[in-house]
Amino acid sequence: MTITTEIYIAIALVVLAVLAILVIFTIKKKKQKKLSPLAMFAIFLVVLGIIFADDRLISYSFLGAGLLLSVINLIIFFKKK
Repeated sequence: MTITTEIYIAIALVVLAVLAILVIFTIKKKKQKKLSPLAMFAIFLVVLGIIFADDRLISYSFLGAGLLLSVINLIIFFKKK
């Protein structure tokens, strides 16, 4: 792997960690909600991006789409509140 690839992977992991922390702190302990279909699909795309790590174009496409859908899901979640 090149340095650029490692930087992109590190950025993707940091963004994913920040999103996970935001979700953990926004969901109250007493009232846990189920994942929306959009969130499940976003997680599925991120996992596919990790699985297809050998092909950078496919891997980054899946990771980017998954992260984008996660952000869209958070926006929808906060607009409903």
